[in-house]
Amino acid sequence: MGLIAKFATVGGTTMGSRVFGFVREALIASTLGAGPVADAFYAAFRFPNLFRRLFAEGAFNSAFVPLFAKELEGGGRAAARDFAEQVFSVLIFILIALSALAMIFMPFLVGTVIAPRFADTPDKFDLTVTMTRIMFPYLAAMSLVAMFSGILNAFRRYFLAAFVPILLNVVMIGAILIAMALGYDEEGLGLALSWGVVVAGFVQLAAIIWGVRREHFHIGLRVPRPTPAVKRLLWLALPAAITGGITQINLLIGQVIASGQDGAIAVINYADRILQLPLSTIGVAIGVVLLPELARSLKAGDLGDAAVLQNRSLEFGLALTVPATVGLLILPAPIVALLFERGAFSRETTEITAAVLAAFALGLPAFVLIKIFQPGFYAREDMRTPMWMAGVGVVVNVAASLILFPIYGVVGIGIATALFGWANAGLLAIVLWNRNLFRPSGVTLRRIALIIAGSALMGAVLWLALAYLEPYLMDAGLLVRAIAVFGTIGVAALVYFGFTLATGAIEGRHLMRLLKRNKAAA
Repeated sequence: MGLIAKFATVGGTTMGSRVFGFVREALIASTLGAGPVADAFYAAFRFPNLFRRLFAEGAFNSAFVPLFAKELEGGGRAAARDFAEQVFSVLIFILIALSALAMIFMPFLVGTVIAPRFADTPDKFDLTVTMTRIMFPYLAAMSLVAMFSGILNAFRRYFLAAFVPILLNVVMIGAILIAMALGYDEEGLGLALSWGVVVAGFVQLAAIIWGVRREHFHIGLRVPRPTPAVKRLLWLALPAAITGGITQINLLIGQVIASGQDGAIAVINYADRILQLPLSTIGVAIGVVLLPELARSLKAGDLGDAAVLQNRSLEFGLALTVPATVGLLILPAPIVALLFERGAFSRETTEITAAVLAAFALGLPAFVLIKIFQPGFYAREDMRTPMWMAGVGVVVNVAASLILFPIYGVVGIGIATALFGWANAGLLAIVLWNRNLFRPSGVTLRRIALIIAGSALMGAVLWLALAYLEPYLMDAGLLVRAIAVFGTIGVAALVYFGFTLATGAIEGRHLMRLLKRNKAAA
């Protein structure tokens, strides 16, 4: 299976997860809106998600995968199994200790880290503490899911690891529908969602363990010991965890600052949910596939193949991200209204969420570039350079948030997040260039220029459509709005892809590979 086909496999499955995620968010928006229970739920859900990105996806996708892939390439399955068992045993010990401490000190964590300004509203504060305690075991389950997913990715089995997040959305949708059928009030709905998160985590874990066993790769439990291999992993994982979860850190910073504005946390989450559709579909697909592929090429000493991998990833990422950014900048309100505006989700909430979404969208290409540039360091076991670059970005984000929030409210948090993305991506690019680790080829630079030109042409089409069709995009019935929004996006996409295919910015054969399943992909 070629690189683009692998991106398509992971990206397509992630797209399915995001579609179910929209259904989930639409249900939550219609029942809880941007009220206090929604604020409490999303603040509580952000915390285990933060640690999942820091200690699970961030650390293992960045540190575990290259080390495991090298053990697999150099020593075969036996050496890889020995390494995995050592890590597995230590990981379980750490997760049990971390979960116990978090449960005990949860009121302190909520009051100082998660949502300190909730202390002014005791009922909302207590509900956030309860929900966070309920959901925290999700961290343990998802940390193990991340490790087993890394094993599958190293075996070049990408589908199941990309599929299991769908189970979270399916279980949460089931939980809220059952709660609605039983007539629960808003607080009951929030608690039902919290229990649904925990159940979903262990369902995902069972599915991914089944997938690893299908590869005839069985991992046993040992007495946890700090072996040299484990110490090496932890040494690499610490900066990788900080770097890999940096987006969540920035969202948490924004959440802490925004917690003083009623409904702001829920609005940030709704806008982020829409942004995650292109970001996760493209960025996650590149990050999941590129790291193990790049690690294998560097292990084999094939620098030419490594350069090709990075150039193709850059072209693929920007070819989809730049037009998505233009679309979210011009049509945020119609998209938000179509997805969420019903029930407790008012027009006023739509307007605020659309403004935050447009601010987030300014940083969308940067966040995908980060996913492309970071593997260039991680595959070489350089975890610290991306950490320092991300640290500079955090300083930018905090400073911008503190300056912009008093002026623009929650929209200022979105702008600050976008500034962080560009600061981080720019620094990574400069270091890669200066160290001669990656310099885009002339062909790639030409294609990027054409991608930007095609996106500008597409933006003109969207702007004209908004000017003449706004009543149909915003105020008509649901069916008419859906036809108008999707029709406008479809026409704009035809203009963009027509231009990029005609000019060679996107190769037609790559699109054909996405549409045709070759034998290896099947």
